Amino acid sequence: MKRFGFHRSPVLSSRPSFWRARLVLIVLGLAFFALVAKALSVQILSNEFLQRQGERRYERTLVLQATRGKIFDRSGSVVLASSVPAKAIWVIPEDFHKATPDQITQLAKLLGVDVRDIEQRTHDADKNFVYLQRQVPLSVAEQIRQLKIPGVQQLTESRRIYPEGEVMAHVIGFTNVEDRGIEGVELAFNDRLSGQPGSRRVIKDRLGRVVEDVQAAVPAVDGQNLQLSIDAGIQFDTYTALKASIDAHQAKGGAAIVVDSRTGEVLAMVNLPSYDPNDMAQRTGPALRNRVMTDTFEPGSIMKPFTASLALDEGKITTKTLFDTGNGRYRYQGALISDVGHFGTLTVGGIIQHSSNVGMTMISELLSSRDMWTKFSQLGFGRVPQTNFPGMAAGRLRPWQRWRAIERATMAYGYGLSVSLIQIAHAYTAFARDGDMVSLSLLRRDGKPTSTQVYSPQVTSIMRSFLEAAAGPDGAKLAQVQGYRVAGKSGTARKIVNGQYSKTKYRGSFVGFAPVSNPRIVVAVSIDEPSTGGYYGGRVAAPVFSDIVSSTLRRLGVRPDAPVDSLVAVADRGGHER
Repeated sequence: MKRFGFHRSPVLSSRPSFWRARLVLIVLGLAFFALVAKALSVQILSNEFLQRQGERRYERTLVLQATRGKIFDRSGSVVLASSVPAKAIWVIPEDFHKATPDQITQLAKLLGVDVRDIEQRTHDADKNFVYLQRQVPLSVAEQIRQLKIPGVQQLTESRRIYPEGEVMAHVIGFTNVEDRGIEGVELAFNDRLSGQPGSRRVIKDRLGRVVEDVQAAVPAVDGQNLQLSIDAGIQFDTYTALKASIDAHQAKGGAAIVVDSRTGEVLAMVNLPSYDPNDMAQRTGPALRNRVMTDTFEPGSIMKPFTASLALDEGKITTKTLFDTGNGRYRYQGALISDVGHFGTLTVGGIIQHSSNVGMTMISELLSSRDMWTKFSQLGFGRVPQTNFPGMAAGRLRPWQRWRAIERATMAYGYGLSVSLIQIAHAYTAFARDGDMVSLSLLRRDGKPTSTQVYSPQVTSIMRSFLEAAAGPDGAKLAQVQGYRVAGKSGTARKIVNGQYSKTKYRGSFVGFAPVSNPRIVVAVSIDEPSTGGYYGGRVAAPVFSDIVSSTLRRLGVRPDAPVDSLVAVADRGGHER
């Protein structure tokens, strides 16, 4: 084998091709230059644009919830509504699918829902956010956190609590899961209670955790507290008295309102049946109806004082004018008007005391339809009361041009028009004052209220004495209150069923004020469809009026204005009140 030295190798002896090396060097150089250029573009030239794009994918604006204002009664010491911390439970479906069946079962039990409901909500793994339940109590939320279920997250929020429950339900109302008012005061004054939410701009990771703040937070402005005109004690007494009557007479429902005749403040407003606003399951059905404000009805005899006062005010009659009601049957315009008794010849005072429909028909013949309509409108009938409360009903008062003579007669004693209980109570403040109707308020007043003159003080004084007699020994005796002089009028009206007046369904009412010597409160009570123990207003509603007046005047510290021994025994319950 031929040997040769290393320096004489054929490979070394051949001349290398340098152009290939140069080509590789040039390619590497260009690649390096491209990388440098791209780095410069990303880090310097496009830095702001790319940063904005990244932030847009992970930057979020967090709403800083304002704390909803509290609601107090007129004393300022009884909390009627307040907000407490709560948690919203939500999940990331993709991660939640890693949870064990036992964990899901425990979660469903704590939330009070069915396992299938949770599985149905979290079925779509493409979703990044699914609520399981809102406004979960902190104690329950803590138990859920300790389960350490994959994908289950919590958000801080608040929920509303109502310590007085069903006693205050129709006054306060309630909020939804977004903390916005839905009913009652919560809805009427939602803007004042809600406040102004703040904001916080942050960057979050995929799990929703805050990584950093992008800009300074805008603080939330908490809602204002409200102090209502409602007295919690008077409200409870009214609720208790009304419920006892409804239970005793097996009535379909009932309503009562107490108004301070000096200030126009609503001291109590009760509706039955009621509901517990703390229980979302109860926030449906007829129990939500605020009967005081939304239910309208033909008032019956409680309208008679307004018509009689108009006739007195216009000089059409005097206190000595006589009306022959005969045997209680009066044929008028083809219709038979009847009384519950044979009262013979009556003055206007006797007509009010005995609640004579015949007598009121005779008075209506002396009045014009236009004058009656004008006075009823001044009293607020046919118009929505100005109290800033949601759902207020206007009632029905047809234009006077369309009244027939028989309609003028029936309206004189409370048929052919419809009113709400708050409208009646408001109108009766004219009799409790010097003929002027005071404006109503659900908020506590510090200043002097406004009022509208509807009757002269002289006529009001006369009617006040008539109404005292109507609530006396020969009238609605069950309305009397030990130690206090009371005045008022009972009313009983047939309900309209299928377009006709029912012979079995009635509404019994009583409206009055006390003490007569210096009226402080107006109380209106209505019992809907009592089915046992009578149905006349003097039988079913007057005792409720008595109980409410008695407890209210004592709570307000009003001195008695009648001797205790002046009361007439009320053992005889066979009154003829209409």
